[in-house]
Amino acid sequence: MTKSVVKFISNFEKEEQWLNQMAAKGWHCIDYVFGRYLFEKGEPGEYIYRIQLLKNPINHLESTAYLNFLRETGVEVVASYSRWVYLRKKAADGPFDLFSDKESRIAHYKNIIYMFLPFAIMNLAFSLKIFTGQTVPGLIHVAAVVILSIPIARCYKRIRRLKKERLISE
Repeated sequence: MTKSVVKFISNFEKEEQWLNQMAAKGWHCIDYVFGRYLFEKGEPGEYIYRIQLLKNPINHLESTAYLNFLRETGVEVVASYSRWVYLRKKAADGPFDLFSDKESRIAHYKNIIYMFLPFAIMNLAFSLKIFTGQTVPGLIHVAAVVILSIPIARCYKRIRRLKKERLISE
């Protein structure tokens, strides 16, 4: 039995949490395409889900090698969208964490910032009329800057917290 759910979540950690809540109820994600999740009914709590932004496109040699390494450890690639990959592992195989230390987690947050930042800067430039010469800033560009600033700020805040934790533990 399968079901499709359309849902847009801008925070990958909340999305990951929601996928794991669905898995706890026996609904296992088997595909994802731009806000549409496809779930298959199975054993409650059978899988643990993780989402990661790859540094390179999924077909890049480095990404392919990394995903093959994950497969060897029992991780399954459920779906990919742009550079995002949706991963799962059998819960019976033990904990499933993609980041072994604070440095790798910080690097992941930086990758997310680097993905959003060019789009935010471009929209800021358009909203300030740098390219268009318009007298009224485009509200769409202003809205885009605000929307793109949210995940950037969220990741920056997490990086600062991780760096503080790193200093405390040293």
